[in-house]
This record gives sequence, C-alpha cells and structure tokens, in this order.
Amino acid sequence: MEKENIRNKNFFEAWKNAVSGIIFAIKTGKNLKIQICVAIIVIIFAICFKATKIEWLFLIFAIMLVLICETINTAIEQCVNLVTEEYSIIAKRAKDVAAGAVVLASLNAVIIGIIIFTEKIF
Repeated sequence: MEKENIRNKNFFEAWKNAVSGIIFAIKTGKNLKIQICVAIIVIIFAICFKATKIEWLFLIFAIMLVLICETINTAIEQCVNLVTEEYSIIAKRAKDVAAGAVVLASLNAVIIGIIIFTEKIF
C-alpha cells in the first residue's frame, strides 16, 4: 500500500475512519457489547437514583475509560494477529497486558459504581 492511500484526506475522512473502527470493534467484540449493555444499565440506574452532576462525571468517565481500553485492546489484538499466525509467548503477553488494562479499567468502574450506588440503594 502506498503511503498516500493510508492517510486521511481531510478531517471528515479521519472521523469517518474512526467511527468505522468503533463499529468494527463493536461488531467483532463480544466483551465490548457486554460492556455497552452494562453501561446502559448504569446510566439507567443513575437516572433512576437521580445522580448528582459530580456522580455523573465519575460514572461517565469510568464508562468511557472501560470502552476506550476495550477498543485499544481490540486494536492491539488485530495488530498482533497481523504480525503472527503462529503461537508466540510475546504475542500472548501483548494480548494479555492489553486485556489486563481492560480489567483494571473495569475494576475502577465497579469501585466507582459501588461508592455511588451503595448509599442510594440502601
């Protein structure tokens, strides 16, 4: 592929390609679909329990962090798959570390959710 064919021609093409990447991650990623469903449930809880502006900030930040980490994880998995088709301990570690980032972001989101919703539920 020539370098010119890879580059975006303008800002709108860059956005189009970014949205295409997000759609790919959603279509191919079972975990991302689950995380989006959980995010929707959390948003419904926040509406029902009348979350404050500060609580909304923490919740949206936590949700977005999980989704961002999962899309980066998907990108890393795609890159590793591009480079090697055979088993490689280095490839496995790269995928495991990326997945670990998603686990940390998810743990962060769970802790934030517990802090915000425990008092409201009980």
